[in-house]
Amino acid sequence: MAVQTKEITIAHSPDSDDAFMFYALANDKLDTKGLVVHQVLKDIQSLNQDAINGRYEVSAISFAAYPFVKDKYMLMPCGASMGDNYGPMVIAKPGVTKENLKDKTIAIPGKLTTAYLTLQLWMPGLKVVEVPFNEIIDYVVAGKADAGLIIHEGQLMFQESGLELIVDLGVWWHDETGLPLPLGGNVVRKDLGEKTVKDATELFKTAVVYALDHRQEALDYAMTFARDMKRSLADKFVGMYVNDLTVDYGERGRKAVAKLFEMAYAKGLTTELIVPEFVD
Repeated sequence: MAVQTKEITIAHSPDSDDAFMFYALANDKLDTKGLVVHQVLKDIQSLNQDAINGRYEVSAISFAAYPFVKDKYMLMPCGASMGDNYGPMVIAKPGVTKENLKDKTIAIPGKLTTAYLTLQLWMPGLKVVEVPFNEIIDYVVAGKADAGLIIHEGQLMFQESGLELIVDLGVWWHDETGLPLPLGGNVVRKDLGEKTVKDATELFKTAVVYALDHRQEALDYAMTFARDMKRSLADKFVGMYVNDLTVDYGERGRKAVAKLFEMAYAKGLTTELIVPEFVD
């Protein structure tokens, strides 16, 4: 009997860590068991907005966007980017300090990003301007903002532009909670039905494991998305955000997601206490 096919689109960001995870699927390395997988690449702010509209069957999102998509999507227990004692950073030109940050304008990668949610937990009431994540460092260097909230590969490269670190929010979060900082996760649409939801989740997990088991070839693929980054830096960045917690959140990762929503609710940043729903 022929295997019945079902088409799904997985949307993710054009970053080296996401590309690394997607390597096996993009290059037909896996038995997809009847699932025909397409990929769409967009920046995380666009993905968050598309998820609110339920556009793609599977999508990377910021955990900060999950409260707005929880009715349509469940969280996969794999594919997360978590910063374990590292994470998004507030950077600035020399002279800007934590003490005078309240009087400054900070370029952020989007109000639906977990980086911005964490920034609000760290220091509420800051003046911000939304700028595409890959333009923030140049934006600060050009003097268009006093400071910047950087995510992705910029965390390893900002010093080359003469900028200084004000705070690593992943370090701050770890000091507060002892947990990794959950930044981005993958969600799957509930209306696909229980079987497809589980099949898609299992396939994505298999892809992550395959990439980790075939690290160099997966890194070769990821390098095509690495925005002029040296291979050694791309390797380091991928190692930061694709690891055991990416294969499976485990108890610690799930606890971290719940903690993020508990703190956001306690600070009045969400109107209800969000309880994350995972695919079993």
